[in-house]
Amino acid sequence: MKILMVCLGNICRSPLAEGILQHKAMEAGLDWQVDSAGTNGYHIGEAPHRLSQKVARLNGIDICSQKARLFTKDDMDKYDKIYALADDVLDEIRWIAKDRYKPEKVDLLLNELHPGKNLSVPDPWYGPEPGYHEAYQLIYAACDKIIQRAINDITNQ
Repeated sequence: MKILMVCLGNICRSPLAEGILQHKAMEAGLDWQVDSAGTNGYHIGEAPHRLSQKVARLNGIDICSQKARLFTKDDMDKYDKIYALADDVLDEIRWIAKDRYKPEKVDLLLNELHPGKNLSVPDPWYGPEPGYHEAYQLIYAACDKIIQRAINDITNQ
């Protein structure tokens, strides 16, 4: 399974989502590849935001080696599932992918927790550290649901 987490700049939310889901997949014994990207190019090549790194580290996850990259339309074919962390990011994914957009592959991450509510993970970029902890908790809970469903699917086969 190949999963891509996408936010705006690929330095706050999606690096956390990549790190959390990859960590949980490894713990569950799932052979998954998890990656992240952003829909704008402001931070290409940069490490995750220092507060995203700090919050991940406080929770036993190391994301410091990640580097921001841009979402491309080729990602639509490369990944089995693509999670947008916000509704504006979902719109950008559609626009970037154009005729290669596959709606069955793409969803908002928080729809894992609240199906059909189309909620966004708040962007902590402009705020203080507590916003990064809030984003972490929301992403963690959604990733937990993804892992639980995968384990249930395996168990029921």
